[in-house]
Amino acid sequence: MNLRNIYDSRRIWKIGLITVSLLLMGMFLLISNHLVKDLAKQERERMEIWADATKELASMSSEPGAMPTDVDFVFRIIEGNHNIPVLLVDDHDNILQYRNFRLPEKVDSLNPMQLSARNKHYLQGKLQRLKHSPNKIVINIDKSTRQYLYYEDSTVLRRLAYYPYIQLAVLLLFLGVAYFALISVKKAEQNKVWVGLSKETAHQLGTPISSLMAWTELLDTMGVDKSIVADMNKDVQRLSKIADRFSKIGSMPEKELEFINEAVVSSLEYMRSRIPKRVSLDLHLDQARNCGVMLSPPLFEWVMENLTKNAVDAMSGQGSIDITVDTRGDQAVILVKDTGKGIPRKNFKTVFNPGYTTKKRGWGLGLTLVKRIVEEYHGGRIYVKDSELGKGTTFCITLPRVADS
Repeated sequence: MNLRNIYDSRRIWKIGLITVSLLLMGMFLLISNHLVKDLAKQERERMEIWADATKELASMSSEPGAMPTDVDFVFRIIEGNHNIPVLLVDDHDNILQYRNFRLPEKVDSLNPMQLSARNKHYLQGKLQRLKHSPNKIVINIDKSTRQYLYYEDSTVLRRLAYYPYIQLAVLLLFLGVAYFALISVKKAEQNKVWVGLSKETAHQLGTPISSLMAWTELLDTMGVDKSIVADMNKDVQRLSKIADRFSKIGSMPEKELEFINEAVVSSLEYMRSRIPKRVSLDLHLDQARNCGVMLSPPLFEWVMENLTKNAVDAMSGQGSIDITVDTRGDQAVILVKDTGKGIPRKNFKTVFNPGYTTKKRGWGLGLTLVKRIVEEYHGGRIYVKDSELGKGTTFCITLPRVADS
């Protein structure tokens, strides 16, 4: 299994975990909603009993000779409501009774007639809102008398209704914090691995490079063709430069002021003579404004060479590469455009992930290192500006321009 397959498997695992979490949250909300509905049904039944008790008491008042079976029991029902806000009104919306409302002004009596104007206004506002709610019970006292009982959900019911969503928000917050913490730890571990691997690679290359340098000097003294020795020296110097690049990974490299046109031209010198003859490499420099940027030349060369090599691979050794240098405001912009096979839009960001590769061979770390060099070491940005399958891809690099350059 190559690194790309590992990355895809890891992504599938993350999607599966998120899906399971969402299903569990949905089940939790569903169960909570059922509990809320059951409690609301119970409160409705309690209010219906309260309405029956009120009707019984009203009948007793209108017919002095008629006594309920248990007057104390009726009063206990009416007085026993301590948590459900209730309004009892007549046909003309006159408030006959109220209970469990938090009035704006303190009261000494439950008699609606003794309420202050502010409290009456408050209860009338509650009544108007409750008239548009389903929490209404009609009480038929007799053929000509009708009362209406309006009630709000109890504090317990309201809290229970909001509680699942509060829990869901807390759970999502916890999952988000945990996810970003894991990503940070994972990224830190990856950085350590990359730094260790890079420095070990540079260290391991050091000994054979030194040996090769000695051998080229020996060949020169033995009368070997000067052109052959010169070509060997170029390759040895190339290996030495690669080792130097690897040694700089993991520590902030020293940067120096470079003019962007010269930096791009210099970084492509090595690749020009090594790309296939059927691939054209065209440079379009900003002749009007050759701005300065702070660069680490060895690492910047790595970036340009990697993008150029990827473009050649994407075109299967035949096509054209256009590199355009421009200045936009406080940024130097470099566009690398090829006529290769293109990248699906869904993979515009994925191509920079470690392990992503379309090649049969390769670790899929080239663009990952390029992104790190551009963004972490140079404070710039690299992204896929545009791509179309079968027609090519354009990568865009932006680097902060040195002021007054």
